Amino acid sequence: MGMKGREIAAKRGLDVDQLIKLLNKAYSDEWFAYYQYWVGAKVAEGVLFGPIVAEMTEHAKEELHHADRLAERICQLGGTPVLSPEDWYKESNCEYLVPANPEAAVLLQQNIASERCAIEVYENLLEFIDGKDPVTEDIIHDVLADEVDHENDLEALAKAIPGGAPKGKGCGCPVKK
Repeated sequence: MGMKGREIAAKRGLDVDQLIKLLNKAYSDEWFAYYQYWVGAKVAEGVLFGPIVAEMTEHAKEELHHADRLAERICQLGGTPVLSPEDWYKESNCEYLVPANPEAAVLLQQNIASERCAIEVYENLLEFIDGKDPVTEDIIHDVLADEVDHENDLEALAKAIPGGAPKGKGCGCPVKK
């Protein structure tokens, strides 16, 4: 347990227990994102197969790094990261989109939707933190920047495929309430 890590946030009026819950939800999302990218890269086929698999493989590594950073911060705050994969379903913010259709264009659409959901999650976390925990805020800013880059990378690939990227506002995926 990180006594000082917890104190930094608590002395500024932040509900640290609630922050740990929110970080665990994001942590669960990151594991799903990792797996969605990783398995999608294994089963992908079709138009732009090569560049899409390369991008998905790179993103999988980055999502796993996000999970690692969140787990480390959860521990610093005196919490415990979600320990069981079946609990990721209960804790996650965004629905895991099963890559059942191996068509690369479909996988791109699913991952774009998931990135949009992640962006919303991290924006909400920043609003919750509201400058009261600079350590967590720095982590969230870094992860959010990566998620925005991921969405941009995937949209660029999707533009080369008939039908392109999903349009409209919001995450484009079912967000669990």
